[in-house]
Amino acid sequence: QVQLVESGGGLVQPGGSLRLSCAASGSIFNIYAMAWYRQAPGKQREVVATITSGGNINSADSVKGRFTISRDNAKKMVFLQMNSLKPEDTAVYSCNAVIATSRVEYAADYWGNGTLVTVSS
Repeated sequence: QVQLVESGGGLVQPGGSLRLSCAASGSIFNIYAMAWYRQAPGKQREVVATITSGGNINSADSVKGRFTISRDNAKKMVFLQMNSLKPEDTAVYSCNAVIATSRVEYAADYWGNGTLVTVSS
């Protein structure tokens, strides 16, 4: 069984910073792409940033220059450094990873439960 657990959310003032972390644990053979998604109240979930196992990164236009995704393959973790936060960044942020649990199993999508980020004065 695989688990993804996020941490680091909270309340921050506009212009502030937060760093989200996500740790994968359980029966893991290999982790491929990892990503952060977010869902604001009343809106659909959207991808924030993705990172491959080789370190290739894609980010949403709305966060480019402000958010940075990174990963530590040895620790099975992915991070999201969020700077210059705006009220419109308020959302539940969820970690996603494509994980193979054995050499013979196809990789599958796994999700964390999410962590709430609130940007407000």
